[in-house]
Amino acid sequence: MNTFATREPTDSSVTRIEESFEIGLEQLQRHAEQISANIESVIDGKHEVVQTALTVLLAGGHLLIEDVPGVGKTMLAKALAKSVDCTVSRIQFTPDLLPSDVTGVSVYDQASRRFEFKPGAVFANIVIGDEINRASPKTQSALLECMEERQVTVDGSTYELTSPFVVIATQNPIEMEGTYALPEAQRDRFMARIAMGYPDQESELAMLNTRDTDSPLVSLGAIVTADRLRAMMRAARGVYAAPAVKQYAVDIVRATREDHDLRLGASPRATLQLVRAAKARAALDGRDFVLPDDIASLTLPVLGHRLLPTNRALGHHHESAEVVADILERIVASVPIPASGGAAGG
Repeated sequence: MNTFATREPTDSSVTRIEESFEIGLEQLQRHAEQISANIESVIDGKHEVVQTALTVLLAGGHLLIEDVPGVGKTMLAKALAKSVDCTVSRIQFTPDLLPSDVTGVSVYDQASRRFEFKPGAVFANIVIGDEINRASPKTQSALLECMEERQVTVDGSTYELTSPFVVIATQNPIEMEGTYALPEAQRDRFMARIAMGYPDQESELAMLNTRDTDSPLVSLGAIVTADRLRAMMRAARGVYAAPAVKQYAVDIVRATREDHDLRLGASPRATLQLVRAAKARAALDGRDFVLPDDIASLTLPVLGHRLLPTNRALGHHHESAEVVADILERIVASVPIPASGGAAGG
């Protein structure tokens, strides 16, 4: 039986009172820098990966971390979760995991003579899903409603998930035995996919010197509260995206649907999430407007996992991710950049 732990119990029947306040972009940037430094104290030499993870968090999206074993996928997920003082749960996905372990189950109470809903592991602000592709398709599908609609429906009753709600999932793309590939519909619900990659020589040596006895996660503390994170997310959503910049995002996404080397292009959901992620990236840089560069720099992490290359484009390549990256680079280079630059009043 798979178990999970949360920082505090979550009861879906209780409406939590959220502190309502606003913060400026300077405060957001300062908090984000502190969170980034907190995470990078345990993840060496991966600044861009951490920034992308922070971008997804501020944009209110879900993150898929895909790479070979032992490069720090779960470490990054845990460090990001521990940097925010909110409820956290972890699900170890295995072939015998049931959908009710994820969403919850209705249990008959003899004393009250009625069914009571027992929340599953998904009832937390940050849900870490380890090796998500090891669960059966039936269990994987239990996350579809949660990730898109932020709610769970069990036995005809709907239960709202608390805000923020972020799923950080890991998977190993190399090992195929005992795994079930994520369907396109579920991959499309992840705002971005990132890969850790191997550390450089200096970072790997530093790891040997600092992690020989204790896990660095033990001393990691929270930087912001859940209420402050919600305020940061609201501030990021308020960043201005000029019509020309939005059109630039639409042109890139539409080009993936028309490219002869792709048999599946990006969805309209991808367009929406690309702009949301670009707003969060601009906020991290302290800007109140989106630049075309924000869109272009996020094209691969936001669109790459949604695209399927044709067999002709794959050729003798075994890694479709590399082929998709080359195709996206070509598409971005071919789409005209807005002349206004995207600044307010541009």
